[in-house]
Amino acid sequence: MSSTGRSGTDTTPTANGDLNTAQVMILMGSDSDLPRMRQCLTSLEALDVAYDIRVASAHRTPARVLDIIQRAEAAGVQVFICAAGGAAHLAGAVAAHTTLPVIGVPLAVPPLDGVDALYATVQMPPGMPVATVAVGDFGAHNAGLLAAQILAVGDADLRARVKAHREAMRTKVLSKNAKMRAELGLPPEA
Repeated sequence: MSSTGRSGTDTTPTANGDLNTAQVMILMGSDSDLPRMRQCLTSLEALDVAYDIRVASAHRTPARVLDIIQRAEAAGVQVFICAAGGAAHLAGAVAAHTTLPVIGVPLAVPPLDGVDALYATVQMPPGMPVATVAVGDFGAHNAGLLAAQILAVGDADLRARVKAHREAMRTKVLSKNAKMRAELGLPPEA
């Protein structure tokens, strides 16, 4: 896989997981969040956006969270994505220590199935914005896309890839519609 790199023009192959080339830093409160956050990784990879991913808890490893933020900023990371369930303070803790965009992904865990994480992530006080996406897989998928859109503001090549991704989704929906109409014996749409 090649990455556009930070300049938007570098096409040197870049391995994800390298802080020095990552445009997006993904933090998860627990390694058990990875199955859901794979949707985020898939979104970023599809758009050729370099990322790094770490496990760090706002409550159990606060010094580690701060260290990751500081090192990521120094390395040139431009967007943070934070996934957590339950109390879900990770995105807010990151937002408190950076002026870079922070995207929060609330994750569903018992007993409240993500409602607690959604409220904790979306209800940030004035001055500490966190862009919050949907709970779970949909949110993880959209977090990767939103990070790419944020980066695309200053990267015409990435913006073109985002537009192509949107067009591919549109084409897929139209194809599914045509297939459904054919299965039902209906004429093609006029």
